[in-house]
Amino acid sequence: MQTHFAPEQLAEPRLQALEKIIRSCVHCGFCTATCPTYVVGGDERDSPRGRIYLIKDLLESGRAPTVDDVWPIDHCLSCNACMTTCPSGVDYRRLIDHARPMVEERYVRTASDRLMRWALALALPSRAWFALGLRLGALAQPFAPLIAAIPRLGPQLAAMLTLAAKRRPQPSARPTAEPVQLAPAMGRRVALLTGCAQAVLAPEINAATERLLARAGIAVAPTTEGCCGSLLHHMGRDAEARAQMRAVVDAWTPLIDQGLEAIVVTTSGCGATIKDYGALLADDPIYAAKAARVAAITRDVSEYVAGLDLALAAPRPLTVAYHSACTLQHGQRIVEPPKALLRRAGFRVREPAESHLCCGSAGTYNILHPETAAALRARKLANLERLKPDVVAAGNIGCLTQIGSAAKVPVVHTIELLDWASGGPAPAGLEA
Repeated sequence: MQTHFAPEQLAEPRLQALEKIIRSCVHCGFCTATCPTYVVGGDERDSPRGRIYLIKDLLESGRAPTVDDVWPIDHCLSCNACMTTCPSGVDYRRLIDHARPMVEERYVRTASDRLMRWALALALPSRAWFALGLRLGALAQPFAPLIAAIPRLGPQLAAMLTLAAKRRPQPSARPTAEPVQLAPAMGRRVALLTGCAQAVLAPEINAATERLLARAGIAVAPTTEGCCGSLLHHMGRDAEARAQMRAVVDAWTPLIDQGLEAIVVTTSGCGATIKDYGALLADDPIYAAKAARVAAITRDVSEYVAGLDLALAAPRPLTVAYHSACTLQHGQRIVEPPKALLRRAGFRVREPAESHLCCGSAGTYNILHPETAAALRARKLANLERLKPDVVAAGNIGCLTQIGSAAKVPVVHTIELLDWASGGPAPAGLEA
């Protein structure tokens, strides 16, 4: 793609790097076939290629974004399916990651949009605020039709109530522990991301992981890290997101210094961001090296468990429809390990048509853009239901919540099925 940056613009290292990415796009359009928003809406502006043109114009001109510029940027799911498809290796992720903070800094949103984004940025990364929000959502369920009719905010609030209807704050499956010092003689140890939303919605996922790891002789070192910064990063709130990332790096660095084997993540959205810490904090002279160390030993739980010697035997030969989360298959390029583990355990694993397409969750996307998210969920559910599964498995809490809000069968984390197959309790909905 041809660019027209001024020489003084290209003197800035970040802009120079972005210009190189833009120039690597050859207009082929392969990305449009796998972009969820383009597949649903058919608007060229709402595709990776269209957004690249838009971001190029904003960077070259230096002008402030308008409403016509902002909606395609906001509408991107950051699923990274375009990067998996692109034959030219365009690093689209870096472009959209730069565009979002630019919008937040230079564009004045409507009052209702600012209010909703402020509330999400406050509640979702905080376990306490998020748990309170879910309880309030449960109380508000009888008034859902009235809430949906509120001007501007109604559809977003209604989407929140729909997602909250089948998910309630759960008591912690394991009390928060204080940090401990690792002694070399204590054997193999890993850290396990506790995070934010998943810790409130489904603490049983990490509990299942700890049981499974214990059977392999691997202990989990208690940590006190919080939100990984992924949610705020994708909302363009760059300063706040980077502060959260630094806090996570600070929590894990002492454990790495003492011989931590790996950082295991059960939420693929968080894992994709943490594995990118080295790039996201590369310009931070204090944290760049430490962030790269954290990224280097971070593993998705399926990626890590695939290398363990575990006895797996499914209590029942169920048909499992496996949903591959975007942040796992496109963000981390992990495709086979979860399916291979489930097959090894004795489950019948089936993949839906259009498995590359997003389910519409994408962090806060299913709240901020409920219409598109609902269309993607319906498309995903139709493909899953054609498999006639006994259960749906996925590796990301956002997908579990999005699909589970309308699915007719249990929707559980892959690790819960593997824990069950190695002697743990049956996942919720599969007890009978």
